[in-house]
Amino acid sequence: MSPDATPDPYTDPLVFGQRMQILRTRRGLTRIQLGGLVGRSGEWVKAVETGRLRVPKLEMILRVAEVLRVRDLSDLTGDQSMRVALFTGPGHPRFAAVREAVNSPHLAGDREAPPAAHFSARLARAWSARHSAPNHREVVGALLPDLIRDAQAAVRHAGTIADRKAAQARLAEVYFLAQFFCAYQPDASLVWRVAERGMMAAQDSEDPHAIGLAAWLTVQAHRDSAHLDAADAVTLETLRYLEALLPDAGPDVRAVAGALTVEAGLTAARRGETGTAWRYWDEARGLAEGLPAGYFHPVTSFSRAVIGAHAVTVAVELHAGPESARQAARAEAEAIPSRPRRARHRIEQARGYHLDAQPDAALATLAQAYAAAPETVQYNGYAKRIVLEETESKSPARRRRASELAQRIGLLTT
Repeated sequence: MSPDATPDPYTDPLVFGQRMQILRTRRGLTRIQLGGLVGRSGEWVKAVETGRLRVPKLEMILRVAEVLRVRDLSDLTGDQSMRVALFTGPGHPRFAAVREAVNSPHLAGDREAPPAAHFSARLARAWSARHSAPNHREVVGALLPDLIRDAQAAVRHAGTIADRKAAQARLAEVYFLAQFFCAYQPDASLVWRVAERGMMAAQDSEDPHAIGLAAWLTVQAHRDSAHLDAADAVTLETLRYLEALLPDAGPDVRAVAGALTVEAGLTAARRGETGTAWRYWDEARGLAEGLPAGYFHPVTSFSRAVIGAHAVTVAVELHAGPESARQAARAEAEAIPSRPRRARHRIEQARGYHLDAQPDAALATLAQAYAAAPETVQYNGYAKRIVLEETESKSPARRRRASELAQRIGLLTT
Protein backbone atom coordinates (compact mmCIF):
# COMPACT_ATOMS: atom_id res chain seq x y z
CA MET A 1 0.00 0.00 0.00
CA SER A 2 1.30 3.48 -0.84
CA PRO A 3 2.40 5.49 2.22
CA ASP A 4 -0.03 8.21 1.10
CA ALA A 5 -3.01 5.85 0.83
CA THR A 6 -5.85 5.99 3.34
CA PRO A 7 -5.79 2.98 5.68
CA ASP A 8 -8.77 0.68 5.52
CA PRO A 9 -10.34 0.13 8.97
CA TYR A 10 -11.86 -3.11 7.73
CA THR A 11 -8.53 -4.81 6.91
CA ASP A 12 -5.60 -3.06 8.56
CA PRO A 13 -4.72 -3.58 12.26
CA LEU A 14 -5.55 -0.08 13.47
CA VAL A 15 -6.32 1.16 16.95
CA PHE A 16 -9.76 2.45 17.93
CA GLY A 17 -8.99 6.16 17.46
CA GLN A 18 -7.63 5.64 13.95
CA ARG A 19 -10.67 3.59 12.97
CA MET A 20 -12.99 6.25 14.35
CA GLN A 21 -11.19 8.97 12.38
CA ILE A 22 -11.35 7.04 9.10
CA LEU A 23 -15.02 6.19 9.52
CA ARG A 24 -15.85 9.76 10.58
CA THR A 25 -14.09 11.14 7.50
CA ARG A 26 -15.95 8.72 5.24
CA ARG A 27 -19.22 10.00 6.70
CA GLY A 28 -18.19 13.58 5.94
CA LEU A 29 -18.36 14.70 9.58
CA THR A 30 -15.99 17.15 11.25
CA ARG A 31 -14.68 16.48 14.74
CA ILE A 32 -16.94 19.19 16.11
CA GLN A 33 -19.98 17.65 14.41
CA LEU A 34 -19.24 14.14 15.66
CA GLY A 35 -18.55 15.47 19.16
CA GLY A 36 -21.86 17.34 19.22
CA LEU A 37 -23.80 14.28 18.08
CA VAL A 38 -22.37 12.10 20.86
CA GLY A 39 -22.48 14.77 23.58
CA ARG A 40 -18.77 15.57 23.61
CA SER A 41 -16.54 18.34 22.25
CA GLY A 42 -14.49 18.37 19.09
CA GLU A 43 -11.40 18.35 21.27
CA TRP A 44 -12.58 15.11 22.89
CA VAL A 45 -12.92 13.52 19.44
CA LYS A 46 -9.42 14.70 18.52
CA ALA A 47 -7.98 13.32 21.75
CA VAL A 48 -9.55 9.90 21.14
CA GLU A 49 -8.48 9.83 17.49
CA THR A 50 -4.88 10.75 18.29
CA GLY A 51 -4.65 8.34 21.22
CA ARG A 52 -4.35 10.96 23.97
CA LEU A 53 -7.50 9.50 25.56
CA ARG A 54 -8.11 5.83 26.19
CA VAL A 55 -10.74 3.83 24.32
CA PRO A 56 -14.18 4.95 25.62
CA LYS A 57 -16.50 2.70 27.58
CA LEU A 58 -19.03 0.55 25.73
CA GLU A 59 -21.80 3.13 26.19
CA MET A 60 -19.83 5.75 24.23
CA ILE A 61 -18.56 3.23 21.66
CA LEU A 62 -22.15 2.33 20.85
CA ARG A 63 -23.12 6.00 20.64
CA VAL A 64 -20.29 6.65 18.17
CA ALA A 65 -21.25 3.53 16.21
CA GLU A 66 -24.83 4.79 15.90
CA VAL A 67 -23.79 8.21 14.60
CA LEU A 68 -21.28 6.73 12.15
CA ARG A 69 -23.81 4.08 11.07
CA VAL A 70 -21.24 1.34 11.71
CA ARG A 71 -22.76 -1.88 10.46
CA ASP A 72 -20.57 -4.23 12.50
CA LEU A 73 -19.22 -3.12 15.87
CA SER A 74 -15.88 -4.82 15.25
CA ASP A 75 -15.32 -2.46 12.29
CA LEU A 76 -14.97 0.32 14.86
CA THR A 77 -13.31 -1.54 17.71
CA GLY A 78 -11.08 -3.90 15.74
CA ASP A 79 -11.97 -6.56 18.29
CA GLN A 80 -13.32 -9.60 16.46
CA SER A 81 -14.87 -10.83 19.70
CA MET A 82 -17.26 -7.84 19.42
CA ARG A 83 -18.75 -8.87 16.08
CA VAL A 84 -22.25 -7.47 16.51
CA ALA A 85 -24.25 -6.40 13.45
CA LEU A 86 -25.93 -3.11 14.27
CA PHE A 87 -27.39 -1.70 11.06
CA THR A 88 -27.51 -4.98 9.18
CA GLY A 89 -29.28 -8.09 10.29
CA PRO A 90 -27.96 -11.63 10.10
CA GLY A 91 -29.59 -12.19 6.72
CA HIS A 92 -33.19 -13.35 6.54
CA PRO A 93 -33.77 -16.96 5.37
CA ARG A 94 -35.87 -15.61 2.47
CA PHE A 95 -33.20 -13.11 1.41
CA ALA A 96 -31.35 -15.33 -1.09
CA ALA A 97 -34.52 -16.06 -3.08
CA VAL A 98 -35.51 -12.39 -3.17
CA ARG A 99 -32.00 -11.35 -4.25
CA GLU A 100 -32.03 -13.95 -7.05
CA ALA A 101 -35.38 -12.64 -8.30
CA VAL A 102 -34.07 -9.06 -8.28
CA ASN A 103 -30.75 -9.90 -9.94
CA SER A 104 -32.06 -12.25 -12.64
CA PRO A 105 -32.64 -10.45 -15.97
CA HIS A 106 -35.75 -12.62 -16.73
CA LEU A 107 -35.16 -12.30 -20.48
CA ALA A 108 -37.24 -15.31 -21.47
CA GLY A 109 -40.68 -14.27 -22.65
CA ASP A 110 -42.40 -17.56 -21.85
CA ARG A 111 -43.73 -16.46 -18.45
CA GLU A 112 -47.40 -15.63 -18.81
CA ALA A 113 -48.46 -12.25 -17.53
CA PRO A 114 -51.17 -12.39 -14.87
CA PRO A 115 -54.40 -10.42 -15.36
CA ALA A 116 -53.92 -6.87 -14.09
CA ALA A 117 -56.81 -7.03 -11.59
CA HIS A 118 -55.60 -10.36 -10.19
CA PHE A 119 -52.03 -9.09 -9.80
CA SER A 120 -53.20 -5.85 -8.14
CA ALA A 121 -55.19 -7.90 -5.62
CA ARG A 122 -52.11 -10.03 -4.85
CA LEU A 123 -50.00 -6.92 -4.37
CA ALA A 124 -52.61 -5.38 -2.07
CA ARG A 125 -52.65 -8.57 0.01
CA ALA A 126 -48.86 -8.44 0.26
CA TRP A 127 -48.96 -4.90 1.62
CA SER A 128 -51.74 -5.88 4.02
CA ALA A 129 -49.62 -8.80 5.26
CA ARG A 130 -46.64 -6.51 5.75
CA HIS A 131 -48.69 -4.30 8.04
CA SER A 132 -50.53 -7.03 9.93
CA ALA A 133 -48.07 -9.92 10.40
CA PRO A 134 -45.66 -9.85 13.35
CA ASN A 135 -43.21 -11.86 11.18
CA HIS A 136 -43.73 -9.49 8.25
CA ARG A 137 -40.33 -10.16 6.64
CA GLU A 138 -41.05 -13.89 6.49
CA VAL A 139 -44.46 -13.35 4.90
CA VAL A 140 -43.33 -10.71 2.40
CA GLY A 141 -40.13 -12.59 1.58
CA ALA A 142 -42.17 -15.63 0.57
CA LEU A 143 -44.34 -13.55 -1.79
CA LEU A 144 -41.75 -11.29 -3.41
CA PRO A 145 -39.97 -13.61 -5.89
CA ASP A 146 -43.16 -14.44 -7.81
CA LEU A 147 -44.43 -10.86 -7.54
CA ILE A 148 -41.19 -9.55 -9.09
CA ARG A 149 -41.25 -12.06 -11.96
CA ASP A 150 -44.96 -11.58 -12.69
CA ALA A 151 -44.70 -7.77 -12.60
CA GLN A 152 -41.81 -7.87 -15.08
CA ALA A 153 -43.77 -10.24 -17.32
CA ALA A 154 -46.73 -7.84 -17.27
CA VAL A 155 -44.51 -5.02 -18.54
CA ARG A 156 -43.07 -7.22 -21.32
CA HIS A 157 -46.48 -8.39 -22.50
CA ALA A 158 -48.33 -5.07 -22.28
CA GLY A 159 -50.26 -4.52 -25.51
CA THR A 160 -50.79 -0.75 -25.43
CA ILE A 161 -48.89 2.27 -24.17
CA ALA A 162 -51.52 2.79 -21.46
CA ASP A 163 -51.28 -0.84 -20.37
CA ARG A 164 -47.49 -0.62 -20.26
CA LYS A 165 -47.55 2.50 -18.08
CA ALA A 166 -50.00 0.86 -15.68
CA ALA A 167 -47.80 -2.24 -15.55
CA GLN A 168 -44.74 -0.10 -14.84
CA ALA A 169 -46.58 1.50 -11.92
CA ARG A 170 -47.33 -1.96 -10.50
CA LEU A 171 -43.71 -3.06 -11.04
CA ALA A 172 -42.52 0.06 -9.21
CA GLU A 173 -44.77 -0.82 -6.28
CA VAL A 174 -43.31 -4.33 -6.16
CA TYR A 175 -39.83 -2.82 -5.96
CA PHE A 176 -41.03 -0.55 -3.14
CA LEU A 177 -42.12 -3.64 -1.21
CA ALA A 178 -38.78 -5.28 -2.00
CA GLN A 179 -36.88 -2.28 -0.67
CA PHE A 180 -38.60 -2.64 2.70
CA PHE A 181 -37.58 -6.29 2.77
CA CYS A 182 -33.97 -5.69 1.65
CA ALA A 183 -33.32 -2.92 4.17
CA TYR A 184 -30.84 -3.98 6.89
CA GLN A 185 -29.92 -7.14 5.00
CA PRO A 186 -26.21 -7.95 4.45
CA ASP A 187 -26.06 -6.54 0.90
CA ALA A 188 -26.26 -2.75 0.84
CA SER A 189 -25.76 -2.61 -2.95
CA LEU A 190 -28.99 -4.57 -3.46
CA VAL A 191 -30.97 -1.86 -1.68
CA TRP A 192 -29.63 0.67 -4.19
CA ARG A 193 -30.42 -1.58 -7.17
CA VAL A 194 -33.98 -2.01 -5.95
CA ALA A 195 -34.35 1.73 -5.29
CA GLU A 196 -33.02 2.65 -8.75
CA ARG A 197 -35.26 0.12 -10.50
CA GLY A 198 -38.24 1.37 -8.55
CA MET A 199 -37.47 4.94 -9.62
CA MET A 200 -37.01 3.93 -13.29
CA ALA A 201 -40.29 1.99 -13.34
CA ALA A 202 -42.11 4.87 -11.62
CA GLN A 203 -40.80 7.44 -14.10
CA ASP A 204 -41.77 5.20 -17.02
CA SER A 205 -45.28 4.92 -15.58
CA GLU A 206 -45.65 8.72 -15.44
CA ASP A 207 -47.80 8.14 -12.35
CA PRO A 208 -47.30 10.95 -9.78
CA HIS A 209 -48.10 8.63 -6.89
CA ALA A 210 -45.48 6.08 -7.98
CA ILE A 211 -42.89 8.79 -8.68
CA GLY A 212 -43.44 10.30 -5.23
CA LEU A 213 -43.06 6.92 -3.54
CA ALA A 214 -39.88 6.14 -5.46
CA ALA A 215 -38.43 9.47 -4.33
CA TRP A 216 -39.50 8.83 -0.73
CA LEU A 217 -37.60 5.54 -0.61
CA THR A 218 -34.59 6.94 -2.48
CA VAL A 219 -34.31 9.78 0.03
CA GLN A 220 -34.14 7.29 2.89
CA ALA A 221 -31.39 5.33 1.15
CA HIS A 222 -29.40 8.54 0.62
CA ARG A 223 -29.79 9.64 4.24
CA ASP A 224 -28.86 6.22 5.61
CA SER A 225 -25.70 6.46 3.50
CA ALA A 226 -24.99 9.97 4.89
CA HIS A 227 -25.61 11.56 1.46
CA LEU A 228 -27.60 14.41 2.96
CA ASP A 229 -27.23 16.82 0.02
CA ALA A 230 -28.47 14.13 -2.38
CA ALA A 231 -31.39 13.39 -0.04
CA ASP A 232 -32.36 17.07 -0.06
CA ALA A 233 -32.06 17.33 -3.84
CA VAL A 234 -34.42 14.40 -4.43
CA THR A 235 -36.88 15.56 -1.76
CA LEU A 236 -37.16 19.16 -2.87
CA GLU A 237 -37.34 18.43 -6.59
CA THR A 238 -40.08 15.86 -6.08
CA LEU A 239 -42.04 18.14 -3.76
CA ARG A 240 -41.93 20.89 -6.40
CA TYR A 241 -43.28 18.39 -8.93
CA LEU A 242 -46.09 17.23 -6.62
CA GLU A 243 -47.10 20.64 -5.27
CA ALA A 244 -48.43 21.70 -8.66
CA LEU A 245 -50.71 18.66 -8.62
CA LEU A 246 -51.99 18.88 -5.03
CA PRO A 247 -55.06 21.08 -5.60
CA ASP A 248 -56.69 18.34 -7.68
CA ALA A 249 -54.93 15.32 -6.13
CA GLY A 250 -56.51 12.52 -4.18
CA PRO A 251 -55.46 11.52 -0.66
CA ASP A 252 -52.74 9.09 -1.81
CA VAL A 253 -50.73 11.76 -3.64
CA ARG A 254 -51.27 14.25 -0.81
CA ALA A 255 -50.08 11.63 1.68
CA VAL A 256 -46.91 11.02 -0.33
CA ALA A 257 -46.25 14.76 -0.37
CA GLY A 258 -46.67 14.75 3.40
CA ALA A 259 -44.29 11.81 3.79
CA LEU A 260 -41.68 13.58 1.65
CA THR A 261 -42.08 16.73 3.73
CA VAL A 262 -41.33 14.64 6.82
CA GLU A 263 -38.20 13.33 5.10
CA ALA A 264 -37.04 16.90 4.48
CA GLY A 265 -37.43 17.55 8.20
CA LEU A 266 -35.55 14.40 9.18
CA THR A 267 -32.65 15.27 6.88
CA ALA A 268 -32.50 18.74 8.45
CA ALA A 269 -32.59 17.15 11.90
CA ARG A 270 -29.71 14.84 10.96
CA ARG A 271 -27.75 18.01 10.16
CA GLY A 272 -28.71 19.56 13.49
CA GLU A 273 -30.87 22.29 11.89
CA THR A 274 -33.51 22.56 14.60
CA GLY A 275 -35.72 25.34 13.19
CA THR A 276 -35.79 23.89 9.68
CA ALA A 277 -36.56 20.40 10.94
CA TRP A 278 -39.54 21.51 12.99
CA ARG A 279 -40.81 23.82 10.20
CA TYR A 280 -40.99 20.87 7.82
CA TRP A 281 -42.68 18.73 10.47
CA ASP A 282 -45.29 21.46 11.00
CA GLU A 283 -45.96 21.58 7.23
CA ALA A 284 -46.36 17.81 7.22
CA ARG A 285 -48.80 18.01 10.12
CA GLY A 286 -50.93 20.40 8.07
CA LEU A 287 -50.98 17.93 5.19
CA ALA A 288 -51.90 15.09 7.58
CA GLU A 289 -54.78 17.06 9.04
CA GLY A 290 -56.15 17.57 5.52
CA LEU A 291 -56.45 13.81 4.96
CA PRO A 292 -59.73 11.94 5.60
CA ALA A 293 -60.27 10.70 9.15
CA GLY A 294 -58.94 7.18 9.52
CA TYR A 295 -56.87 7.37 6.33
CA PHE A 296 -53.57 5.44 6.41
CA HIS A 297 -51.23 5.34 3.41
CA PRO A 298 -50.44 1.69 2.63
CA VAL A 299 -46.74 2.26 1.81
CA THR A 300 -45.49 5.29 3.77
CA SER A 301 -47.94 4.90 6.71
CA PHE A 302 -48.44 8.69 6.50
CA SER A 303 -51.62 9.65 8.36
CA ARG A 304 -52.94 11.70 11.25
CA ALA A 305 -52.09 8.76 13.52
CA VAL A 306 -48.40 8.76 12.56
CA ILE A 307 -47.62 12.47 12.60
CA GLY A 308 -46.91 12.38 16.34
CA ALA A 309 -44.50 9.49 15.79
CA HIS A 310 -42.61 11.64 13.29
CA ALA A 311 -42.26 14.33 15.94
CA VAL A 312 -40.49 11.82 18.18
CA THR A 313 -38.02 10.97 15.41
CA VAL A 314 -37.32 14.63 14.66
CA ALA A 315 -36.50 15.29 18.32
CA VAL A 316 -34.36 12.15 18.56
CA GLU A 317 -32.43 12.97 15.38
CA LEU A 318 -31.75 16.40 16.89
CA HIS A 319 -30.40 14.60 19.98
CA ALA A 320 -32.70 16.73 22.14
CA GLY A 321 -33.07 14.53 25.23
CA PRO A 322 -35.88 16.22 27.22
CA GLU A 323 -37.82 17.12 24.06
CA SER A 324 -37.43 13.56 22.77
CA ALA A 325 -38.88 12.16 25.99
CA ARG A 326 -41.69 14.72 25.97
CA GLN A 327 -42.66 13.82 22.40
CA ALA A 328 -42.34 10.10 23.19
CA ALA A 329 -44.77 10.44 26.10
CA ARG A 330 -47.26 12.36 23.95
CA ALA A 331 -47.27 10.15 20.85
CA GLU A 332 -49.73 7.28 21.07
CA ALA A 333 -48.55 4.07 19.40
CA GLU A 334 -51.75 2.04 19.65
CA ALA A 335 -53.50 4.28 17.10
CA ILE A 336 -51.03 3.12 14.41
CA PRO A 337 -52.63 0.14 12.61
CA SER A 338 -49.41 -1.22 11.05
CA ARG A 339 -47.48 -3.65 13.27
CA PRO A 340 -43.99 -2.83 11.88
CA ARG A 341 -44.71 0.91 11.88
CA ARG A 342 -46.00 0.65 15.46
CA ALA A 343 -42.88 -1.25 16.45
CA ARG A 344 -40.69 1.33 14.71
CA HIS A 345 -42.47 4.07 16.64
CA ARG A 346 -41.84 2.21 19.90
CA ILE A 347 -38.15 2.04 19.00
CA GLU A 348 -38.09 5.79 18.38
CA GLN A 349 -39.81 6.33 21.73
CA ALA A 350 -37.16 4.13 23.35
CA ARG A 351 -34.44 6.24 21.74
CA GLY A 352 -36.08 9.33 23.17
CA TYR A 353 -36.26 7.89 26.68
CA HIS A 354 -32.67 6.69 26.44
CA LEU A 355 -31.48 10.13 25.36
CA ASP A 356 -33.24 11.54 28.41
CA ALA A 357 -31.46 9.08 30.73
CA GLN A 358 -34.57 6.95 31.33
CA PRO A 359 -33.14 3.48 30.57
CA ASP A 360 -35.91 1.54 32.32
CA ALA A 361 -38.57 3.28 30.22
CA ALA A 362 -36.46 2.65 27.11
CA LEU A 363 -36.20 -1.09 27.80
CA ALA A 364 -39.91 -1.40 28.59
CA THR A 365 -40.77 0.39 25.35
CA LEU A 366 -38.45 -1.88 23.35
CA ALA A 367 -40.22 -4.87 24.86
CA GLN A 368 -43.49 -3.41 23.55
CA ALA A 369 -41.86 -2.98 20.13
CA TYR A 370 -40.82 -6.63 20.16
CA ALA A 371 -44.35 -7.70 21.05
CA ALA A 372 -45.75 -5.73 18.09
CA ALA A 373 -43.27 -6.97 15.45
CA PRO A 374 -40.23 -8.99 16.55
CA GLU A 375 -38.52 -8.80 13.15
CA THR A 376 -38.59 -5.00 13.22
CA VAL A 377 -36.57 -5.00 16.44
CA GLN A 378 -34.21 -7.75 15.30
CA TYR A 379 -33.12 -5.70 12.27
CA ASN A 380 -32.98 -2.25 13.89
CA GLY A 381 -29.58 -0.88 14.85
CA TYR A 382 -30.91 1.71 17.28
CA ALA A 383 -32.80 -0.92 19.26
CA LYS A 384 -29.76 -3.18 19.37
CA ARG A 385 -27.51 -0.35 20.56
CA ILE A 386 -29.79 0.45 23.52
CA VAL A 387 -30.14 -3.19 24.51
CA LEU A 388 -26.39 -3.85 24.27
CA GLU A 389 -25.60 -0.77 26.31
CA GLU A 390 -27.97 -1.77 29.09
CA THR A 391 -26.52 -5.31 29.30
CA GLU A 392 -23.54 -3.46 30.88
CA SER A 393 -25.75 -1.54 33.34
CA LYS A 394 -24.67 -1.23 36.97
CA SER A 395 -28.24 -2.09 38.00
CA PRO A 396 -28.58 -5.90 38.29
CA ALA A 397 -32.33 -5.79 37.58
CA ARG A 398 -31.88 -3.62 34.48
CA ARG A 399 -28.94 -5.73 33.32
CA ARG A 400 -31.09 -8.84 33.62
CA ARG A 401 -33.99 -7.31 31.65
CA ALA A 402 -31.62 -6.11 28.93
CA SER A 403 -29.92 -9.50 28.71
CA GLU A 404 -33.26 -11.28 28.42
CA LEU A 405 -34.31 -8.96 25.59
CA ALA A 406 -30.90 -9.35 23.94
CA GLN A 407 -31.40 -13.12 23.89
CA ARG A 408 -34.88 -12.76 22.38
CA ILE A 409 -33.66 -10.59 19.51
CA GLY A 410 -30.59 -12.74 18.86
CA LEU A 411 -27.83 -10.51 20.22
CA LEU A 412 -26.83 -12.98 22.93
CA THR A 413 -26.96 -16.75 22.87
CA THR A 414 -28.29 -18.74 25.77
